Amino acid sequence: MNVLLTGGAGYIGSHAALSLLDKGHNVHIIDNLSTGNEILIPKNAKFTNCNINDESKISNLIKSDKFDLLMHFAGFIQVEESVQQPEKYFENNTNNAIKLFNICKKNGLNKIVFSSTAAAYGSVSENKLIDENTNLNPQNPYAESKIRTERFLFDNQDDFKFIILRYFNVAGADKKLRSGQISKRSTHLIKILSEVVVGKRDHIEIFGNDYDTPDGTAIRDYIHVSDLGDIHVKVAKYLLEKLESKLFNCGYGDGFSVLDVINTANKIYQNKIIYKFSNRRDGDVEKLISSNLKILKHIDWKPKHNDLKEIINSSVRWEEKINASNT
Repeated sequence: MNVLLTGGAGYIGSHAALSLLDKGHNVHIIDNLSTGNEILIPKNAKFTNCNINDESKISNLIKSDKFDLLMHFAGFIQVEESVQQPEKYFENNTNNAIKLFNICKKNGLNKIVFSSTAAAYGSVSENKLIDENTNLNPQNPYAESKIRTERFLFDNQDDFKFIILRYFNVAGADKKLRSGQISKRSTHLIKILSEVVVGKRDHIEIFGNDYDTPDGTAIRDYIHVSDLGDIHVKVAKYLLEKLESKLFNCGYGDGFSVLDVINTANKIYQNKIIYKFSNRRDGDVEKLISSNLKILKHIDWKPKHNDLKEIINSSVRWEEKINASNT
């Protein structure tokens, strides 16, 4: 495969690029480095620094490289920021994504793998796993911005063939430590926890202990980023072979509360993690646990890293690496 990949200097995009390259595929990354980091771009990938709405540059790339499909990761992802600056999220995550898709279509590239989010479901009151038919209930502009982009694809199925992937909580790092999470302002639980373990923070804040869950803290379904990278390779192959548009959840179907994650880490790292309770954050939801039956049925994919300890350990090892390089 020859893949045009946006956001490859970011956390998930760089791991998807690694998974593609490890399987012998070609990857050309476009990223404007506004939130990404150039050190995450795999060495064997081609790279062009540009915005996703730059029609001239992207058109020239497509004409010269003859890509099989587009993988679109580039976007803003911070829930709390989206509540404060919704227009920023709708402009980039929706409007610019649609511009990108139309640029691709104009140049004969109409197969897309789109990076979406399980935040589209919001809080689900029933005590059940979330499948792809669960009603959408976005509780923040970040989630709504992704849903609007999904709708564009569904409304234009005559023009595009696509796979939409709704990620649950992505965590961990590449086993070889070629990539991991780097952010100017960390918001992900396991990333922050890792920073506490290596001494970059003295404690972790738990936002809300009054949810209707067994221990009062929010519950999430964590998926290792390398398993997610592998999913992208498999769904790209499916799309090119079957030419069928599909929507898939990406998770393990297991739920862990914030305290579950911290307690698991404290067993590994000898109670290094001090935590304090704070008020809930705007836009956060109570519980998100996936049903992954659909993707397991249609795609030749099996999780290889479905272990919370492994996810935490790989994240901490990555944090140790980048912490050492900054000292």
